Amino acid sequence: MNLKNEPLAPPSQSKLFLIAITIVATLGGLLFGFDMAVISGVLPFVKQQFSLSPAAEGWFVSSALVGCIIGVAFAGELSDRFGRKKMLMLSAMLFLCSAIGTAAAADYTLLILARMLGGMGVGVASIVAPLYISEIAPASIRGRLVTFYQLAITAGILIAYLTNAGLLNLSLTYHHQSLGSLLDYILIKEVWRAMLGLGFVPSLLFLTGLWFVPESPRWLIQQGKEQEGIKILIRINGTASTNEELHLISKTSGQESGSYKDLFAKEMRRPLLIGLLLPLFSQFSGINAIIYYGPRILNDAGINISNALLSQVIFGLANFLFTLIAVWKVDKMGRRPLYIIGSIGATIALFFTGWCFYSGATNNMGLVISIILFLACFAFSIGPLKFVIAAEIFPTRIRGRAMGLSIMVMWIADTIVGQLTPVLLGSAGPALTFCFFASCCLISFFVVFKMVPETKGKSLEEVQDIFVH
Repeated sequence: MNLKNEPLAPPSQSKLFLIAITIVATLGGLLFGFDMAVISGVLPFVKQQFSLSPAAEGWFVSSALVGCIIGVAFAGELSDRFGRKKMLMLSAMLFLCSAIGTAAAADYTLLILARMLGGMGVGVASIVAPLYISEIAPASIRGRLVTFYQLAITAGILIAYLTNAGLLNLSLTYHHQSLGSLLDYILIKEVWRAMLGLGFVPSLLFLTGLWFVPESPRWLIQQGKEQEGIKILIRINGTASTNEELHLISKTSGQESGSYKDLFAKEMRRPLLIGLLLPLFSQFSGINAIIYYGPRILNDAGINISNALLSQVIFGLANFLFTLIAVWKVDKMGRRPLYIIGSIGATIALFFTGWCFYSGATNNMGLVISIILFLACFAFSIGPLKFVIAAEIFPTRIRGRAMGLSIMVMWIADTIVGQLTPVLLGSAGPALTFCFFASCCLISFFVVFKMVPETKGKSLEEVQDIFVH
């Protein structure tokens, strides 16, 4: 690999190029968050309009999750075979079709099919976007850039809550006025169509932006397209450090494309276990119990929140703001310290929440503060770092397949927790439910403390050497 005839881009241009690539890739995260959260405002209207039974209501909510699992099942291997960019474009097209399909669905069946397409888009994006960002990012800021993906997810959740509340308010304001037949239909009579259809805008931006971003340089070099990969690395790095990075990449670029057999090889056991356990604990931390059932839990505790959407906005805002801590510190403090501090903080916050319910001290700000403290700890550690670490610890040749398994575990755990939480709340009560989630956070602390090495500042190839040698 020779750089002698390749001009180096000025540092300012390289920085702008990298920022532009990252923004486009993280739109996949924003759509991920938006698609999963928008359903909270849509469900009451869809339930009423189509007279859904409890089973049909459950299928409407979970159909997107089925789509996620389908997307995850094929995205990992196909991204290793055909490239990261092509799969991101597929994700964008799935989001776009879903937004149009849900807004225009004439009946319940078509609405379900459109939701499943959106779920498939989420599944593909949840693997390929963090993987792609990790492969284009310089080692010194890789953690920060991959964490932007998690930040985008929280932004998408917050945007969904805000737009749901805004569109509902608009619908009520103009209920007795006419905006024109089409707008009356979408914004007033069946406002849920606007809530779902709004995803068209970021989907179109995502698809358009992807036409202008490059393929992953590491994937290109792995496929033998060295000159293409080198040109992209130079545009990203903009300095002579490209030489050093290419030297590290060259050690693994000659290896054949990987398979699932390689993923289960002896030297991969530790990274594979890490890649499976971190997303598992991210869901069993109790985050979805807070996001999905937070308003109900607070209301049951006697805290009067007049508008359920307002409480969701508060939780969503806390989740977004505290993710900024991870963006700020992940490449300075490192992955291990952030995760260890965050998992201990989440454990304490959840045990305190459980104690509030156990002692009956629920009708005060202590309960709200403990929940927000948990969200804060989750947002700068358990939430984003599962993507950062999983995207770093596997060789390029099998990284897509490995991420596929990792994210598949996340979605399966998400399904289990979604079904388990209302059962636990109803049978064991909120005190024991939160103590169960606290115990899971405590176990995750020990897993990271014992198994996860520090990877800040290391190239992906140097991280790979930690496990091989």
